[in-house]
Amino acid sequence: MFDTHSHMYAKEFDSDLDECMAQALEDGVYLTALPNIDVESIERVQNLMRAYPDQTIGMMGLHPCSVKEDYKQQLATIKTELDTGRYHAVGETGIDLYWDKTYFDHQVDSFKTQIRWAKEKSLPIVIHARDSFQEIFDVLDTEYDNDLSGVFHCFTGNEAEAEKALSYDNFYLGLGGVLTFKNSGLDKVISRVDQRRLVLETDAPYLSPHPFRGKRNQTAYTKLVAQKLAEIFEVSVEELAEITTANAKKLFKLNGI
Repeated sequence: MFDTHSHMYAKEFDSDLDECMAQALEDGVYLTALPNIDVESIERVQNLMRAYPDQTIGMMGLHPCSVKEDYKQQLATIKTELDTGRYHAVGETGIDLYWDKTYFDHQVDSFKTQIRWAKEKSLPIVIHARDSFQEIFDVLDTEYDNDLSGVFHCFTGNEAEAEKALSYDNFYLGLGGVLTFKNSGLDKVISRVDQRRLVLETDAPYLSPHPFRGKRNQTAYTKLVAQKLAEIFEVSVEELAEITTANAKKLFKLNGI
């Protein structure tokens, strides 16, 4: 399995990171993609990539919740790091209107900037969308072309939003712990989606799947998401893992890994 979105570099893992990374391998999660958040998290992402070069890949971007007055300076620093060529995606980026709408215009500009980076570098874009699907779609409708690919990370939308998200060719839906929540309704939405457009993720340390909801999430729990998705499609976990891992490798343009 492939955890396509996990903050395993976060301080929540400072005391037992090695154990968690070993547990991921034991539970069949052979690769983890690390999304950057802001300038401060760059070093942590780098350190984990160096410590586990065969088990991680990195992304580089500015999270919408990190977009403040200084976002252009942050973007400049992040672009310099992205230009090193060490990274397999631009992200995470997007629009978040759940916590604070103060910097909405700044978030839109930051998102558009990072989309253009992704197209210039032929990298996928990793999209964070919270209370903002229409705003995200408004941007994509103007910025999307055949050079852009990406994933709607932690997708929790309805059927119409899933259909719209997948109307952009070479885009995927990232599914995590919310899929396992009893009353999320996400299982019904996803049951109508082509399996070839889905990837697995955890968003660790956040959004732990059942039965660990409310506790710290970790990459090893990708298997619980895979089990739920296999149940929805009535296929074996092995078959589901093979399909979603192939999707993830296509998304991140990984050959031979």
